[in-house]
Amino acid sequence: MTEQERTTATAAGVYDWYLNGHHHLPCDAEVAIAAQKVFPLAGQVARYNRDFLQRVVRWMTGHGIRQFLDIGSGYPVAGNVHEIAQRYAPGSRVVYVDLDPRTVEVSNDLLAGEPDATCLLADAREPEDIFERAGLLDFGEPVGLLMVSVLPFVPGDVRPLVRRYVDRLAPGSYLALTHITTPEDERQQRKQEDVRDTYNAKVRQSAQVRGRAEVAALFEGTELVAPGLVLATHWNPPRGYLPDPDDQASAVLLGAVGRVPSGT
Repeated sequence: MTEQERTTATAAGVYDWYLNGHHHLPCDAEVAIAAQKVFPLAGQVARYNRDFLQRVVRWMTGHGIRQFLDIGSGYPVAGNVHEIAQRYAPGSRVVYVDLDPRTVEVSNDLLAGEPDATCLLADAREPEDIFERAGLLDFGEPVGLLMVSVLPFVPGDVRPLVRRYVDRLAPGSYLALTHITTPEDERQQRKQEDVRDTYNAKVRQSAQVRGRAEVAALFEGTELVAPGLVLATHWNPPRGYLPDPDDQASAVLLGAVGRVPSGT
C-alpha cells in the first residue's frame, strides 16, 4: 500500500497534522480534527510535546551528548532531533526508529544526504533488535535516548521495557520521555476519555494514559535531573516563561530527563 492509498490513520500522520507538517493524509486529518473537536487543546498538547523534545536535545548537547536514539520518531519534520543536535553540536549522530514502514520510507527520503542521521524500521518493544541494528551509534559512549510520547502507544506495564533500554546505555547517557497523564479537573478527565475513545477507534496505534506515579517509575535506574518529573512545559522552559495555571493542555503532559549513573 502506498502512502496515498493509506486509508487508516497513523499516530505519525495525526501528529504531523497537529504540527502543521506536510506528510499526513486525509485520514490522519480526519482523526486529528475529530479529536480536537472533543478536546480543542489536542493540537497544543502536540506542540508542547515537540517544544519539550527540542529543549531536551539542546540541553543534552550542552551536557556533552553527541548521539541520539529517538524511539517512535514519526516523520522528521522541521525542527526535529538531527537538526537541533547538529545546530548546537555539529557532527552529532541520530538514529530515528518507527514501526510504520511508510513512515520510515518517507523519513529516509527526507534524510537523504544526511550521513549522520537515519531511520530504522523496528518495534519499540524489541530494544535488543534496535541496539543491534543502530550501527550509526556507539553504545559504549553516552547516548541521548528519546522516548517522547511513544510509551502511551505501548500497552501494559512498560517499566521492564524501559529498563531493558536503560540497562544497555553507557554511564552518562540520558533518558528523556513525555507521557500523557490524567488532568485533575473532572470535566477535563471526561473530555480526555472522549478524545482517547475517538482516537483509538480510528488510529492503528491505540493510546493510553498513565498516572504520575506510573510515569515516575519509568525512570528506574536513572537519576532525575532538575527540575525532576514535571509538566513538560515546566521542564527547563525558555527564559521569561510564565506558567498559566488555567492551561489545560499543559496539565495533561508530563516530562522528565534521567541520567544513567556509573554502576547502573
